[in-house]
Amino acid sequence: MNRRLFLHQTSAIAAASLTPRLRAADGAANKIKVAVVALGRGMGHVQALLKIPGVEIKYLAEVDPKRLESGLKVVAATQAVSCLGVKDFRTFLDDKELDAVFIATPNFWHTPAALLCMQAGKHVYVEKPGSQNPHEAEMIVAASKKYDRLVQMGNQRRTWMKEAMEALHGGAIGTVRFGRAHYYNTRKAIGQGAMRAAPDIDLDLWQGPVPDDAKHDLKNFAHYDWHWLWHWGNGEMGNNGIHSLDILRWGLKVEYPERITYNGGRYFFDDPQETPDTGVAVFDCGEVGMSWECSSCHPRAAEKPLAECLFYGDNGTLAVARDTHTIYDPKGVKVSEGKGAGGGDVAHIGNFIETIRGNAKLNSPIDEGQKSTMLCHLANIAYRTRTTVQCDPKTGKVLENPAAEKLWGRPEYRKGWEVKI
Repeated sequence: MNRRLFLHQTSAIAAASLTPRLRAADGAANKIKVAVVALGRGMGHVQALLKIPGVEIKYLAEVDPKRLESGLKVVAATQAVSCLGVKDFRTFLDDKELDAVFIATPNFWHTPAALLCMQAGKHVYVEKPGSQNPHEAEMIVAASKKYDRLVQMGNQRRTWMKEAMEALHGGAIGTVRFGRAHYYNTRKAIGQGAMRAAPDIDLDLWQGPVPDDAKHDLKNFAHYDWHWLWHWGNGEMGNNGIHSLDILRWGLKVEYPERITYNGGRYFFDDPQETPDTGVAVFDCGEVGMSWECSSCHPRAAEKPLAECLFYGDNGTLAVARDTHTIYDPKGVKVSEGKGAGGGDVAHIGNFIETIRGNAKLNSPIDEGQKSTMLCHLANIAYRTRTTVQCDPKTGKVLENPAAEKLWGRPEYRKGWEVKI
C-alpha cells in the first residue's frame, strides 16, 4: 500500500467516525478484541492477554517472520479463536471490531504507531518510554486528547507499587527530601550480531518513519542493540531508567525538575555504542531532589543495595522493590515491611482492559507517563550537550539552551512517513 495513501486513509477514517469509547463494553459476554505489534517484549503482552478473561487476540504483527511464527503458535495453543499474523500492523487498522492495539516496538516507533492507531479509533497500550524524544512525548499526549482514546504506558510499577506509595504519602518516613534509584547489569559489547534478527526481516518496515543511518548497518543492531545508538534509541536511561524515575517522581509528588545533569561515559568496551554504560543523573526539583545511577556493564554485586528505589525522609528511609517495600528508622533499623498486590504484566494490562470496559481508571495514563519519560529525555539531552539543563518545572520546557533545544525533536522523518496528529 502506498504510504501517503495509507496515512490519508487512516486520517479519513478517524475524521469520519471514531468508535465510541466503551463500545466493547455493551455486555459482560462481549470480548475485548486486541492486536499486539512486535513480538520481542510483545510476547509478554501476549502471555498476559491470554490469561485475562474476555479478551481475544485477533492479530499479531511482526516484521521478523520467525518471531511471528512463534507468536502465532503460542496463541493457537491457548486461544480457541484463530489469530491472524501480519507483517505490517497498518493493514488491520480499518477493522472496526478491533478495540485496542498493544505496541511493543522499538522506542522510535512508539509515538508514530500510537498516533496511527488512535487516528483509526483504537485504544492503545504502549510500552515505555512511549516516545523517542520530547516532541514525540508532546504529540502522543495531544493525540490521546484529540481522538479521545485511552492510552496506557507500560510502566508496570504504577500498578505494583501502589501500597508503597500510599505508605510514603501517608507519612511513613515523615517529610520526604530526596529519592534515589539505580540500574545495574552485565551487558556485553554491541554490534557483534548476538542479537541479530532473522535474515529475512523487513528492515525497511522495522525502521519505518526513521531516516536511514549511514553510519550503522541495521542488521547488526536489530532486534536489541539499537537501544545504544542515539539515532534510534534512548540508552539505558530510556530503556530502564524510566521505571525507577517514574516511581521517584510519583513518590516525591513532582511534575518536572528545575535543573538536570547527567555525567558518565562508555567505559567498558570499545565498540559502536554511543550512550553511556555508566553514569549518574541528578534532578533538582526545588524543595526535593532525585538521582538515578546506571552501571550497565558491571553488576556492582558487592554493594548489595537495599532496593530499586530509596526515599529519604526526616523520620527514616523507605526502600521499594517491585511489589514490596521496607521502612527503616533514622538509624537504619528495620521498622516494618509491606507487600503490594503484584500480578506482573497481567495486573497492569488487566487495568487497561478493565478501563476500556468502564470498570476502572488507568493506572498510568499517557499524560502522566510522559511526564516521567520527559525526565529521561531531559537527562539524555544534558548528557549529549554536556550542559546543565534548566527547565520550566511546570511544563518541562528547556530554558535558554540552544544546544538542548536542537535535540527536542527528530530533525526529519522519512519521506512519506511524516508523523502528524
